[in-house]
Amino acid sequence: TSLLKGLLEKYNIDFCIANGENTADGKGIEEPQVKQLFELGVHVITGGNHTFDRWDMRKVYTSFKHLLRPLNFPHGTAGIGYTVYELKSGVKVGVINLQGRTYMQPIEDPFRTVDWALSKINEQTRIAFIDFHAEATAEKMAFGWYVDGRASVVVGTHTHTPTADARILPRATAYITDVGMTGPYDSVLGMKKDLAIKRFLTQTPHKYETASNDIRLCGVIAQVEVETGKC
Repeated sequence: TSLLKGLLEKYNIDFCIANGENTADGKGIEEPQVKQLFELGVHVITGGNHTFDRWDMRKVYTSFKHLLRPLNFPHGTAGIGYTVYELKSGVKVGVINLQGRTYMQPIEDPFRTVDWALSKINEQTRIAFIDFHAEATAEKMAFGWYVDGRASVVVGTHTHTPTADARILPRATAYITDVGMTGPYDSVLGMKKDLAIKRFLTQTPHKYETASNDIRLCGVIAQVEVETGKC
């Protein structure tokens, strides 16, 4: 939290998106963390497969216009999966949150879902950021190619490990397979090392406890052309 505001100012960032699905002690997100992220300068919060790990979050997901959960969750799920944010400058920015299906819950098709969401966003703006929360690298890459030229930026989340393939695809869509984890790197994906090791040694569950050392912030910065939405 101490890093983010300074980075936003240093790099003159107009718009900030944060995936917040692990902010409540590693599992889900609760109202205090939602408010804290917005106060820090985050404009839109996205989610993923841990979005509803806190069972009482359903009411929170109906309270914030720019708090997203994956759009391709089943019909009737609390909350929304895309939003259009209007900055003080008048520029409108679309954000879509989607979840993959390979090695994850069998939910709606993210590829066909994004077609619909982009058509709705393009009624207001050409700028569209997508958080694609998925396990499989191949699914993320296929998705990036699928929306190349139709989205401004596709950022993969979920695996907690930053990938070295950040690039701009031929039709001017920025892509990275995974943006990585913000949190304690003296850990196993944010979990205390000894507990994580016990889980693998015993093949039995152990209570998740968040580690606290070697805190790092991971992210990407993209420059997008307002008129065209190209990165």
